[in-house]
Parts: sequence; structure tokens; C-alpha cells
Amino acid sequence: MVFLQIILFLSLFILIIFGSHYLLYSSLIKFFPFFESHKNGLIITLFILAISFILTSILVHMREDFFTRIGYFLSGFWLGFLTNLTIAIVLIWIIRWLFQLASINLNIQFIASILFGLAFLVSIYGSWNAFQLRIKTVTVAIPNLPADWQEKKVVQLSDIHLGMTYHQNFLSQIVAKTNSVQPDLVVITGDLFDGTDNTDLGSLTAPLNNLKSRRGTYFINGNHETYLGLDKVNETLGKTSVKVLNDEVFDLSGLKLIGLSYPERDLKKDVLATLQNLKPQFFGSPNILLYHSPTNITGFAENGINLQLSGHTHLGQMFPFNFITKLIYHGYDYGLHSIGNYTLYTSSGIGTWGPAMRTNSTPEIVVITLKNKTD
Repeated sequence: MVFLQIILFLSLFILIIFGSHYLLYSSLIKFFPFFESHKNGLIITLFILAISFILTSILVHMREDFFTRIGYFLSGFWLGFLTNLTIAIVLIWIIRWLFQLASINLNIQFIASILFGLAFLVSIYGSWNAFQLRIKTVTVAIPNLPADWQEKKVVQLSDIHLGMTYHQNFLSQIVAKTNSVQPDLVVITGDLFDGTDNTDLGSLTAPLNNLKSRRGTYFINGNHETYLGLDKVNETLGKTSVKVLNDEVFDLSGLKLIGLSYPERDLKKDVLATLQNLKPQFFGSPNILLYHSPTNITGFAENGINLQLSGHTHLGQMFPFNFITKLIYHGYDYGLHSIGNYTLYTSSGIGTWGPAMRTNSTPEIVVITLKNKTD
């Protein structure tokens, strides 16, 4: 079943990639006379570009070095640029159709040049934006919060994706920015790693030992840790100051920290049943749940969770994929949401997957100030 899902996903991905390149090819031929007389060269170029991301993804998993990382980054940039080009092409065809309806002459080459240029500028901005760390501050009220935790700061780091694109220096920046807010607790809500299995994980994660907080740093795995292998992840983090929570509850001076691990590949997991098994350890006490994806909202709320911290969605990372994440996660794909005594915060994350590009979201370090909820 899982193998069939992978085949279907890859088939859909390849169909979309080659379909987008064909749309680009036919549009370039239509809009620019130059390409009409250079069809063969255009076909070869676009075919190479179409397979570049798949090819570099395979190469970087086989051998990760400076050249394969650069190749992966550039092919990812093309994939992001192609997304923005596709949007531009759709707009061009709509404009052309509207002008034809109005019987107005239109210099389509000029319009196409402007919109293609804007697509390139948006892509450049998105690549720059993907590395610009911001602090996002929110306040959450939790019932019966112990006095020792009132007005204290919890920092959430999510979806850093260390590996092919984000390296030790970037993690050091995250650590420095986190320490600057003087957190009382740091939590990492999954996808710390990107999933490359030939990276020196020890040196990659060394900056985590420099995180400073009164109550320490806690981690739960995301889906990308399952790709890498949880044994390898746990072994790596076991050599750091980070504590891994695997379906367990940790008592922090009256505040219960609950860590639910993400289901491993090829295995089914009843997340709510797992939480209910842990319920005697936290129910009725102020608590924070760490779970990678913003799902099971109603079930978590009904089982007495006060604050759920999640990530996973990247807020779609690029326009217009934010509309897809909004649909999939029923509007819980980003931000603060409250239902009675239950609150969810879904982070847009820090790193990226695929194209190192963010055009509709920003990398965020979330600083949550806790206060006591009074009715």
C-alpha cells in the first residue's frame, strides 16, 4: 500500500513538472519570436531543467558535498521560479483573452516580459526571505498555571530542516536569536532534520548545546525524522543537551509537557489512543502538547490539552500553496486558534523543503508568553 502511494505521488509529481515545462515551452514559442526559430535548443534546455531537481535530489542523497548541495539549491530555485513563471503565464493568457474580447491590440511580448521579470524578482525575494529569521511573539492563557510559570517564555522552533540546504552556521544563528529572548523553555516540534542520511549529524547539531533556557530543550520527531531513521536521530540528539520526548509526559514544576512522536513510515498509529494512555499523567493539570502536525484538534481538546504546539505546514511555503494547506488542515495551518481551554499554535517553521524559497510566509522563531487564564 505504501509502495503504491509512493508510485502515485511520484507519478503525479512528474506529471505536474513536465506539464508545467510544456506550458512554459508553448508559451515562450507563442510570446517570443526568438524561440520559434530555436525550438530544439529550447526543448533540450527545458528537458534538462525538468529532470534537474529529481536528479540532484538523488545525487545529494548519494553523496553530499559542496557541488551536490549547490546543484540541489539551484535546481530547487528553478522549481520555485517555475512555480512563479506558471502563475505569470496564466495571467498573461488571461490578459490576452480579455484584450481579444475587447478587440484591443496588445503587445503580448511586452506584457510577457514584464510578468516574467516580476516572477524572477519574486523568486529572488523568496530565496532571500527563506533565510531571514524573525521573532514571532504570542501570549497564551492556560488555566491553573503555576505561579512559577506565569509570564514565562516558551520558545518554539519547528521545521528547521538541517541537511542539504541549512547547515551548522544557520543553526548557530537560530540558537543566538533564541538565546537573545532569554527563554524559560525551548521546544522543537519536529523536522529538525531534512532527511539526508549521509550528513555528519553530530557536527550539524553541535550548536544545540549552546541553547540556554531555565528548563532545558525538548524535542519530538516529525515526518522527516522518520525518513532519516529514528534510531539515528535519537542517537545524535542523545549526545546533545536536548531531551527527546517519545510518547511521554515530563513534569516541569507543575506544568506537564507532553510529547507525542510522529507515526513512523509504514506504520499506523492511533495518536488519540496514545494520548489517552498518557492522560492519567496530565489530565487536570496545566499542560503543553508537542505534536508535529496540526491535526486531531477536537480529540486533543476533548482530552484536556491546554496548548498544542505544531508545525509541519510551512504555511504552504510559496503562493499559492498556502490555499492548499488551509484546505487540508481546515484553517489550522498557521497561527493561534482557541477553543475554550484549548489553544493551538501552528508555526510556519524556520527551514524549507525543496526550493529554498518563501514567498508567502517567513521563517519564525515563536516566543510564547504564558499567563494564567481567569474566567
